[in-house]
Amino acid sequence: MTAIHACSPAKLNLFLHVTGQRDDGYHTLQTVFQLLNWGDDMVFELRDTPGITLSGDTNDLAPQENLILRAANALTNPRAQGVHIDITKRIPRGGGLGGGSSNAATTLLALNRLWRLELSPRQLATTATTLGADVPIFVYGHNAWAEGIGEAFSPINLPKRWFVIAQPACEVSTTEIFAHPELTRNTAPITVQSFFSGAGHNDLQAVVLAQFPEVQQAWEWLYSHSPTVKMTGSGACFFVALATEEEAERIAQDAPAGLRVVVAEGLDRLPEMREAV
Repeated sequence: MTAIHACSPAKLNLFLHVTGQRDDGYHTLQTVFQLLNWGDDMVFELRDTPGITLSGDTNDLAPQENLILRAANALTNPRAQGVHIDITKRIPRGGGLGGGSSNAATTLLALNRLWRLELSPRQLATTATTLGADVPIFVYGHNAWAEGIGEAFSPINLPKRWFVIAQPACEVSTTEIFAHPELTRNTAPITVQSFFSGAGHNDLQAVVLAQFPEVQQAWEWLYSHSPTVKMTGSGACFFVALATEEEAERIAQDAPAGLRVVVAEGLDRLPEMREAV
């Protein structure tokens, strides 16, 4: 194999509780990660000479801020081979959909195959942890119930559903939202059983809605179609879950001008990588 094509999928947080804050400043959380069949396109092409090059929709990021380059440079190829990576972005930045984390994890998984490194899932997860809190879940590659600071997760089987995802035209800083003085930081933990019975909300949602009018407008539109609308991650995107693609498409077609909306199917696992042609 000399080239790999991969979908770097988006994720949703089906709920997100902030249950506390540790002495080191990190917040403890409870959440459920739902993978989607929609995301960024990435192509990895093997090079016979060392070096990592990148083209596509992340060229405006400095190398030290680009999680794709950081992930690639975190791996060592004893065969002294290089790689060219091209990315077509669809996941918006600052949307709470995990785009950068997914790109980093997809890079680790693809290069492990392309460079024939034979690193175990545990080894890849260890590297992923150094890149960001959400990167390990994409390496893990399964819908999951997560706790702690996001590092403790276990598989969870979720019903087959379609999602309408509203994407306001703004970026929300995760760091700033978690530092906000009005953020709730003491939500009582819930059980998996109570989640499946309908419990769970996003503790960050109220803070984001109060600061971003574009987010408030997107929430109001989606809420008019379903009172179960929730924000994913630290925002800015909102979603509702539907039983069928037809229901989801009906809502999406009613989107107001200027609001980007996508319909995506929930996945159990990461989409398969394939040989690029």
